[in-house]
Amino acid sequence: MVAAVLAAAATGSMESIAAAVPGEALPKAKATLPLYPGPIPGAIEAPDEEATRDPKEAWVYRQSISRPTLTVFLPPRATAATPAVVICPGGSYRGVSIDKEGYSVAEAFTRFGVAGIVLKYRTPSPRHMKETHTGPLQDAQQALHVVHQRAGEWRIDRERIGIVGFSAGGHLAASASTLFAQPVLASHRAEEVRPAFSVLIYPVISMRDDLTHEVSRAQLLGENPTPALIERYSANEAISDRTPPAFLVHAADDEGVHVGNSIRYFEGLKARNIPAQLFIYARGGHGYGLKNPTTSDDWIDSVQHWMASEGLIQRAGGT
Repeated sequence: MVAAVLAAAATGSMESIAAAVPGEALPKAKATLPLYPGPIPGAIEAPDEEATRDPKEAWVYRQSISRPTLTVFLPPRATAATPAVVICPGGSYRGVSIDKEGYSVAEAFTRFGVAGIVLKYRTPSPRHMKETHTGPLQDAQQALHVVHQRAGEWRIDRERIGIVGFSAGGHLAASASTLFAQPVLASHRAEEVRPAFSVLIYPVISMRDDLTHEVSRAQLLGENPTPALIERYSANEAISDRTPPAFLVHAADDEGVHVGNSIRYFEGLKARNIPAQLFIYARGGHGYGLKNPTTSDDWIDSVQHWMASEGLIQRAGGT
C-alpha cells in the first residue's frame, strides 16, 4: 500500500494518489517538487544512484540521494494562517527513512492544522557534491527558502514555518536552527532560512567523541574531521540568542544516539532563556518514528499541546 501511494505521489497527480488505495482516506500530497528549480549549487555531475535499500523492509529507506525533493502535505482547510514544518527524516546521513519519519509524520501534523513538507535531502558524498558537510544544510536552508517563497500559494504563514528532524535528520534540523545567520547560499536571506521553531526527535546533536553518533559524523564530516568542523556542527555549541524554541523527544535507553544529545541541546537553550521542552521516555530505544512501542503515549500529541502553548497553533476550541 505504502509503495502505491508513494509512486502515485511522485507523479504529482492528486487523482492518482486517490486511486492508489481506493476508498481509503489519504494525506493530501501535492506534487513532489525538485528542491532546486535548476542546477543544484555545489553539485558535481554524476549518475542518479538513488535506490531503496531493501524492498522487503516494512518502511522505505532511500539511499544514495543526489536529487533532493520536497513533498507537500496540506491540511484539509489550509488558510493563510496555516503553520508549516519542514520534515527531515533520519538515516545516519546515508539516506532517509522517507515514509516512517517523513510522509507519515507530515500526515500526522496535518491532523491538527499544520502543513508538513517532507525534505528528501542529499546524502553527503564526494561523488555528487563538492563539500559533504555543507550539502545537507544547503538543502535544509533551500527547503525553508522555498516554503517562504511559495507560502502564498500553499496558504502558509511565513512567521510560523518550523523544522522537524529525526536522528541524523534531527542534527540537520538543529543545524538549520543554529547556523542560519550566514546562509550557505549567498542568494538566501537569513530571515528566510531561520526556522520559527524546531521539533527534534532522538536527534544527533554533538559531534564530540563522548556523545556523537559515529556513523553520522563520519558521513557528514569525514573520518578525520577538523576541530573547527566538530565545533561548528555540534549544534549545542552553536546556539545563539536567535536560536528558535524547541521541543525534544528522546528515550533514556537509546543505544543508537545517546539521550545526552537532547539534554545538552535543552540545557544550551535554557542557558539562553529560549523556550524549550524535553520529553524523555524511560524506554523505547531508537528509530521508532511516530510511535514508541513501549508506551500508549504519542509524542505528537505533546507537540500539539506545546505548539499551542507557544502560540504557534490555536488551542482546541480556538482559545
